[in-house]
Amino acid sequence: MRYSQTFLPTLKENPADAEVVSHRLMLRAGFIRKLTAGIYSYLPFGLAAIRKVEQIVREEMDRAGAQELLMPMVQPADLWQESGRYEKYGPELLRFVDRHQRESCLGPTHEEVITDIARKSLHSYRDLPVNLYQVQTKFRDEVRPRFGLMRGREFIMKDAYSFDVDDAAAEVSYMKMHAAYKRIFTRCGLDFRAVQADSGAIGGSFSHEFMVLAATGEDTIVYCRQCDYAANTEKALVRAPIPAANPVPAEMVRLETPGKRKVATVCAHLGITPDRLVKTMVYRADDQLVAVLLRGDREVEEVKVKNLLGVADLALAGEEEVFAATGVATGYLGPVGLSLRLVADQEVAAMDSFHAGANEKNFHLANVNLARDCRAEAVADLRRITVDDPCPACGGSLGMAEGIEVGHIFKLGTGYSQAMNATFQDRDGQQRHFVMGCYGIGVSRVVAAAIEQNHDDDGIIFPVPIAPRTVILLALGQDEGIATAADELYQQLLAAGIEVLYDDRDERPGLKFKDADLLGIPYRVTVGKNFTARGTVEIRRRRDGQSQELAPAEAVALLQQSIQAELNR
Repeated sequence: MRYSQTFLPTLKENPADAEVVSHRLMLRAGFIRKLTAGIYSYLPFGLAAIRKVEQIVREEMDRAGAQELLMPMVQPADLWQESGRYEKYGPELLRFVDRHQRESCLGPTHEEVITDIARKSLHSYRDLPVNLYQVQTKFRDEVRPRFGLMRGREFIMKDAYSFDVDDAAAEVSYMKMHAAYKRIFTRCGLDFRAVQADSGAIGGSFSHEFMVLAATGEDTIVYCRQCDYAANTEKALVRAPIPAANPVPAEMVRLETPGKRKVATVCAHLGITPDRLVKTMVYRADDQLVAVLLRGDREVEEVKVKNLLGVADLALAGEEEVFAATGVATGYLGPVGLSLRLVADQEVAAMDSFHAGANEKNFHLANVNLARDCRAEAVADLRRITVDDPCPACGGSLGMAEGIEVGHIFKLGTGYSQAMNATFQDRDGQQRHFVMGCYGIGVSRVVAAAIEQNHDDDGIIFPVPIAPRTVILLALGQDEGIATAADELYQQLLAAGIEVLYDDRDERPGLKFKDADLLGIPYRVTVGKNFTARGTVEIRRRRDGQSQELAPAEAVALLQQSIQAELNR
């Protein structure tokens, strides 16, 4: 491909509305153009990178025994009503009515459609297991689309769905997909972690997210430095503390704390550390208020609270709402005699005594004991893990990193098959519900995440397997011999099966170098003054800037060898 004939509208300046690195560089490199909020056109080089990811995904899905199909983007509302998700999914589901007044939606995911296919087509245990996948455009009406392809409304996704006879068979399907995902992201040249995660709106009993590690990641993951444990902080388990040695607390005492409402000021006034104070935080859980007890130096992990309570919506209650329900200002709330539903973090239950609000303005209590003085309906792990906690798997030390979710796999169980009455006949002639799994990869997001992880001040640094072109060939100068040599080298590269962008433009060398770095093509081959003087061309690696001079034929052989080595990693 000759640059002079390529639609590659690069930009010299950073776009004003680009918030993260991948958004800025994909716009500058001419990979995407914005149509409207959260919706982008993929230009030729951006699409080429996406197609590279798609190819890797298809190869590994096929290798794992999955079969490709294609389902409609428009889905009838009655399927979603049947599963119970039509209202539950929320405003991200774009609903509309057609000319016949039939309600439909644009598919953000396809559990309902695939379950409908299965119940109509899979009738016996002999038909199972089955894993079906598609690569398709999805639409989710994000309330605040941002970060380019990282958080768009329309995006390209691979979604797969497995159907099995029982939980044991479903576990086999799940682990096949887990292994396939690891191969996919390894082949894409990404530094990633598979982490335990919350299942969210998709549902199911267990899930893993595949997170690309990058400083601009939207999520925080925790990982063990000694074993392979890793989890999203929303899901990361905190080891249960050892109960206090003294099970008999002292008598409760009422202490005056005038105007002291914050943890820091209360502790300073009472001469205690925050780990001896328990704060009472009030949340609106669906349609009622619930108080959560947590040590003063800890943070609530709201997903854990939602899962404990089994609610769809959870939000911190406002001060006016709390006062109206309790008659107490926030900052003085405490668990003793509180009329609200009460749940406690496991650390609070392990304390022999603690300080807490007295449910009276300007007063706190000392020597409170959860078992003796309060009525907590549940005790559970409700706090966010920290790097000071031991690994929940092996007890080793923990680290934290920012990550970008590029894949998510779920054990769905029988939630959808029961709701939609999708059954098969087992060996004994009994009707049983399919045990399902689902497995998603944000294909377009993988390209953005790769750029977030692989870039420098000059532009993108593509991993070889997903680069839109592997080599960029630069012809520098007006010398006829250089132009002829570059043309010949271009043909030799093509004959060797190397994907090459030939920069044959009549432009200054500096501009060509800048564009080459911006595009992130892994190898740059320059035909210039060294060829005139010594008959050599320069090969430069984009990732580390290392370069060497070789004769053209040797350059082709070296590039073939280096590229193949990168693809075989």
